[in-house]
Amino acid sequence: MEQTGIHQETTLETAVELGLLPEEFEKIKEILGRNPNFTELSVFSVMWSEHCSYKNSILWLKKLPKEGPMMLAEAGEENAGLVDIGDGLACCFKIESHNHPSAIEPYQGAATGVGGINRDIFSMGARPIAQLNSLRFGNIDTDRTKWLLKGVVKGIGDYGNSFGIPTVGGEVYFDDCYETNILVNAMSVGIVEVGKTISAVADGVGNSVYIFGSRTGKDGIHGAAFASKDISEESVQDLPSVQVGDPFWEKLILEATMEIIETGAVVGLQDMGAAGITCSTAEMSAKSGTGMHIDLDRVPLRQDDMKDWEILLSESQERMLAVIEKGREKEIEKVLEKWDLLFSRIGEVTDSGNVEYYMNGEIRSRIPAESLVLGGGAPVYEREWVEPEYYRELDAFDIDDVSQPQDLRKVAMFLCAEPNIASKKWIYKQYDSMVGTVNQSTNRKSDAAIVDIKGTNRSLALTVDCNSRYVQADPEKGTSIAVAEAARNIVVSGGIPSAITNCLNFGNPYDKTVYWQFKGAIMGMKAACEKFGTPVTGGNVSFYNQSTEDGKAVFPTPTIGMVGVIEDKKYITSMSFQNEGDHIYLLGRDIVDINSSQYLVKYRGVTKSPCPYFNLDEELKLQEAVTEIIRTGIVRSAHDVSEGGLFITLVESAFENEFGFDIRTNKEIRTDAFLYGESQSRVVITVSNGDEKRLIDLCKKHHVPVNKLGIVATNAIEINDEDWGNVCDYKKVYENALENRIKGIK
Repeated sequence: MEQTGIHQETTLETAVELGLLPEEFEKIKEILGRNPNFTELSVFSVMWSEHCSYKNSILWLKKLPKEGPMMLAEAGEENAGLVDIGDGLACCFKIESHNHPSAIEPYQGAATGVGGINRDIFSMGARPIAQLNSLRFGNIDTDRTKWLLKGVVKGIGDYGNSFGIPTVGGEVYFDDCYETNILVNAMSVGIVEVGKTISAVADGVGNSVYIFGSRTGKDGIHGAAFASKDISEESVQDLPSVQVGDPFWEKLILEATMEIIETGAVVGLQDMGAAGITCSTAEMSAKSGTGMHIDLDRVPLRQDDMKDWEILLSESQERMLAVIEKGREKEIEKVLEKWDLLFSRIGEVTDSGNVEYYMNGEIRSRIPAESLVLGGGAPVYEREWVEPEYYRELDAFDIDDVSQPQDLRKVAMFLCAEPNIASKKWIYKQYDSMVGTVNQSTNRKSDAAIVDIKGTNRSLALTVDCNSRYVQADPEKGTSIAVAEAARNIVVSGGIPSAITNCLNFGNPYDKTVYWQFKGAIMGMKAACEKFGTPVTGGNVSFYNQSTEDGKAVFPTPTIGMVGVIEDKKYITSMSFQNEGDHIYLLGRDIVDINSSQYLVKYRGVTKSPCPYFNLDEELKLQEAVTEIIRTGIVRSAHDVSEGGLFITLVESAFENEFGFDIRTNKEIRTDAFLYGESQSRVVITVSNGDEKRLIDLCKKHHVPVNKLGIVATNAIEINDEDWGNVCDYKKVYENALENRIKGIK
């Protein structure tokens, strides 16, 4: 496996060892008109891996809506999504996975995931202002999960804090299905002036190609291919596929990048992520219909003995590829020298249509750039799917088979301590949410992270959402719920949903039941995005989150990252109760439903049930109503009903100011379902005494059910005239439960 040279023959066996299919090997020979050498075969293996080519997913991804009134760049056009947010500014955002590396080496895997997603943002000329993440782990009581959790959190915190970009939001779930394959999805958000973005193009024959940033080493070689296979006991041998990051170096690269773009001499720019030099040179060339002549001898290296294919496939972090206007190289070099960065002119743009890689004066690889990329010669497959047996088993669930607990207060305290519900304070206190020049706009807690847009009266509302248990129960409906909850979180925080990015985490696409889940998730996302007018700006597909030992895949987890705009800061709405005596209302339908709830799964031990009740039309009406109600100025607090049901929504609203509440349940609904069920499209709103009629009238206008629950009280909790204790007792359990479990205290 260490062969080099343009004339070196390869065999089908070599291709299969590199992860290529027999028919793909034949297609490569057809494209080249000859047998590929080992370097060329290595290039095809990474560029045609699922992680780079989306060969098993692109047919379905094309069905997602990509157009909208705020869109400035359609999905696939740029490294990240771009939407207009007003005042001459655009928001650049994207979410990607770093699952496999994090499962093997959690600290560096998570840290480099953060670094990579930020480079996607500033390579477009946008300055990153905020980070979010979505994390999934196995059983919190196992030593391995604790090790992984600590490593991932420290990796995210150390990199983000050192890089100087605040982590402002996220989500964390624990479930046995993630025991082998954890999920680490990182999202970055940046701001740029409209019209000042830079594209990943290689225009202009004769223009210079520069690499700058860190040296190229042997870390991350075949990382894209590593991400395109199942995790096994032997995966630890793929440790060299895990990259090593340096946030301080990336900070210098960020500032240098922003400055060289200002010179106007940069024609095109792309960060080096999956597949390294190979990917950036091929994609930029293919986008412009040009080619490149690259001298690998000129690439700054960490080791002296690196082979040509190692240099090409290395995924060493903190590296950028830039195409510079011919004759203006000195301007760029002066800036890079100022920031004390390594750089080298490694080649030039050609009109050949090929990416040609040379070493020691000898050509080592010549490949048509178009043949390597999505939409070009990369293979596209439509996999077969079959509905899994478990799906129909869920319909056998009958709520009448589940008796109501005698002590509902015990359930309440249990849910406050459940890791999927309890405060993630132990995690987020390791992140700096105020680092950098852009601060979180308010100390009041809200369902979405709120970030100021400096120099304007606007704010961004940011969120990541996905309840994968819902998606497992019904991929189409569960994914629609993920989009709906993201939009709902933005709406109740005072924002208008703009667009989404997604990170689609699934098992092996060659597993027909996994592919059925993927297909259903795409259709559910399509339906919801079209309903809410939130187009898909791009994202990431992460297949192969599946163990070879037992064949078990993770729950399908289509993580939704959403950006919304709060057009005036006066609309920012807290989830926390503000005043004793305020009236508490529930907007949305009361449903007898405990399906797939944390109460049913964690407290009652019933793991098989359908998705919770959800209706897209009802959800849209609710969000439109809440949007108008907030803009009247009558809302004191707003918080959506999600994991843990209505009771958890109420106590979370009570915690910050330590108010209690006095409510009555709906006698027509089972009490456990009323308090702990997770039926969708519900929001709790508080208003003052004089604003009740206006609230009710607006709900009637939008045909949204509205029911008074009770009032905000002192720190006591009363339900149906029964004493449920002091809110401070619940708060103590809620805030300490996760840290106690990590320490082994139950």
